[in-house]
Amino acid sequence: MTPFDPLEIRSADARDADLAKALPRVLTAALTAPGVAAHLGQIRPEQFTTRDALARLPVLRKSDLVAAQAANPPFGALNAVDLTDFEHVFQSPGPIYEPGRTSHDWWRLGRFLHASGIGKGDIVQNCFSYHLVPAGMMFENAARAVGATVLPAGTGQTELQVSAARDIGTTAYAGTPDYLKVILEKADEMGIALGITKAVVGGGALFPSLRAFYADRGISCRQCYATADLGNVAYESDAMEGMIVDEGVIVEIVRPGTGDPLPGGEVGEVVVTSLNADYPLIRFATGDLSAVLPGASPCGRSNMRIKGWMGRADQTTKIKGMFVRPEQVAALVAHHDEIHRARIIATRSGEKDVMTVQIETRAANPALYEETVLSTLKLKGLVELVPPGSLPNDGLVIEDLRRYD
Repeated sequence: MTPFDPLEIRSADARDADLAKALPRVLTAALTAPGVAAHLGQIRPEQFTTRDALARLPVLRKSDLVAAQAANPPFGALNAVDLTDFEHVFQSPGPIYEPGRTSHDWWRLGRFLHASGIGKGDIVQNCFSYHLVPAGMMFENAARAVGATVLPAGTGQTELQVSAARDIGTTAYAGTPDYLKVILEKADEMGIALGITKAVVGGGALFPSLRAFYADRGISCRQCYATADLGNVAYESDAMEGMIVDEGVIVEIVRPGTGDPLPGGEVGEVVVTSLNADYPLIRFATGDLSAVLPGASPCGRSNMRIKGWMGRADQTTKIKGMFVRPEQVAALVAHHDEIHRARIIATRSGEKDVMTVQIETRAANPALYEETVLSTLKLKGLVELVPPGSLPNDGLVIEDLRRYD
């Protein structure tokens, strides 16, 4: 294994020593730079040099970030931030605004692409969205970091995607786990052979059946765990034993609803501290569940490993690569006086996510609500009208019926 950089193969003692220097520096940045400073209180950054000390700080949740950004736009900083200090600004559902830079491997996904065997000589067809959300730019930045060439394909127009992949000789795919299957099946229909042998995916669950489908076609598919706010959090390597935590973050597994770290192996909520001083997020609760794996990866990378995504600690659910939040469901209900309640149900059809929106109303025409569903949830879904009082009185507004085993 050739490491991306020496950080990947540090000893535990060296990593702790580097953390003791980096943590006070990023906490100092968090008190003045983009991010949320108010939740930290009056702290002395130099007193926080270990993971145990970090665990004494409060957890920051997305709802806190939304509120802070609304009070101090655009990034929630207590002091005014000049947007021209950044090359990019993105908007994610919430809305939440994230800054971006074009500097080398700013989101740290180059480490993931390198571990997936992508580098100079590869042509990456980047099928992540380039519109408002940062995913497209995140993977473009990563491809540049490893010296690969990028086709900024974005989403949709599958026939054109197939033709382009053939014409330019695409060797690697970047995108959501299921869209590559759509491209490959469209290529089969068109009688076109593609040369894709590597895939790097995120934004949704990579089901074992789908990974096997790609393997049967000679495509090595690896997944990462990344967010718009934090960049890369963890990633797979050829060892295929859990996900290796990125070197630019500190990951804690805490008891859901608290900030209390759990013993290794127990399933809890993933809380991440970003060491990126441009946009420091301290103890940022992702809402995702995972657990720490014992030992180090057989591939030689020495950082902590987690099992990967194991579900949600709250009702926020990722469907078709996009988060759907309870607040968005509430906005849908509030948009129409005749709607009593609504419930989102996530299922699978083949290898695709399906979103069904059940709406309690006396109306009879589902088309009345399709535009509101798209505008509030940012996704198209099957609208199903049900009589008032028929939805379960269990507090759920988002129900995930997908199976991940």
